[in-house]
Amino acid sequence: MPLVTRALGGGRQVVVGADRAALSLGLAPSLPLPEARARVPDLRVHEADPAGDAAALRDLAAWASRYAPLVAPDPPDGLLLDVTGSTHLHGGEAALLDDLLGRLNRSGLMVRAAMAGTIGTAHAIARFGPADREVVAPGEEAARLAALSPAALRIAPDIARGLLVLGFETVGQLMAVPRAPLARRFGPGLLARLDAALGRRSEPLEPWFAPEAIQHRLAFVEPLLTATALGIALDRLLSTVCPALEAVGMGARTVDVLFERVDATVQAVRVGTARPSRDPGHLGRMLRDWLERVEPGFGIEAVRLVVRVAEPLAWSQTKAVPGEAPISDISALVDRLGNWLGGDRVFRAMPVESWVPERSFRRAPPLWSDPNLSWPEALPRPVRLITPPQPIEAIAALPDRPPAAFTWRRVRRRVRHADGPERITGEWWRREAETHAVRDYWAVEDEEGRRYWLFRRGDGEDPATGDLRWFLHGLF
Repeated sequence: MPLVTRALGGGRQVVVGADRAALSLGLAPSLPLPEARARVPDLRVHEADPAGDAAALRDLAAWASRYAPLVAPDPPDGLLLDVTGSTHLHGGEAALLDDLLGRLNRSGLMVRAAMAGTIGTAHAIARFGPADREVVAPGEEAARLAALSPAALRIAPDIARGLLVLGFETVGQLMAVPRAPLARRFGPGLLARLDAALGRRSEPLEPWFAPEAIQHRLAFVEPLLTATALGIALDRLLSTVCPALEAVGMGARTVDVLFERVDATVQAVRVGTARPSRDPGHLGRMLRDWLERVEPGFGIEAVRLVVRVAEPLAWSQTKAVPGEAPISDISALVDRLGNWLGGDRVFRAMPVESWVPERSFRRAPPLWSDPNLSWPEALPRPVRLITPPQPIEAIAALPDRPPAAFTWRRVRRRVRHADGPERITGEWWRREAETHAVRDYWAVEDEEGRRYWLFRRGDGEDPATGDLRWFLHGLF
């Protein structure tokens, strides 16, 4: 059943929101409610709650800060995120957008989103573009805006109507005419919106912070220009924020540093930790790794450090008791690698109950462990699997003799030692093609001491088990 939200507008009831079913029937916002009821007699109507909507939008902004250091509500129904410098932590721009929209869609929200080099272009494509999601390539802002209605530029409704009266149906037509007559007729606001969307003038994003977030801001009498000065400012910020975390028994998992420049723009740096931390030395080292990428412009007038995500952190033993084995903590190394390479590229391989090598492991967080899971010691596996296995040429006697030599990447290698065969059959419950599949594996060592993991498809006797081709599947 279609659903709309109503509110009083100029003394009459109008539609201010509609679900997909209502929109498909032409019940758009600003439509008078009596007319909507006449079109759809079984229409469900809810009262509008602007205060509740604003609070929910702020909560959504706090949730969306997991994706970007700079997040701001865009009332009445939008969010603005500056993901500069944080897309690599989510696998790239498209992957970040897919993950964001997927989570919101699974929560029951109707969402459209766009990613572009300017706020104006992203706003226009998200609300007026043909697709529910789109990533605009750098330099393509003008081309993508050209086909949209002038209303996409976030101009006042009366200006949009005036442009239509004059025959301006697209933004491209606006860009093709002289600017002076437009400024005289509609004022400077129209051209300001157009220039901001095209990147000709800056449009600062005013970030929003959750009231409960632990943070501290330093303002400077003279703007800072060097990485050394910014590093000193970071030390001062951490000396305040880390004791605040300790006072509430928390540790930082995600830390943002916002550099406020004198031109009213903000640059952000984000680091994450594998475990909660309130060690100023460790957090400071990770943040300093990114200072060289900060562009101070004409100077940075203030720096703000915000703990976006924090988790409980209790005191723990960090040094070994005399006579016991030393305590190994690789969390600092994991954090630095994860922040440089991306969190999805640092992981631990955990065993899975499958004899098929490429299915016998899964990726897990690098510091996660399960004492109930372990690799079988009797069947050593290579430290590196090649996906997909690479075909090789091998010489071996049938049915179960090891290869005497093999050729890989045009180099012939003579086998000095071999261990095998280890026979692995297909998993019958997956598909019919695996029912009779057989692989015979050998761990071999060539004359130079290099070790390889080879297999032959088929048992060497029954043609139904494989075509007897040889492959290299791993390196020891």
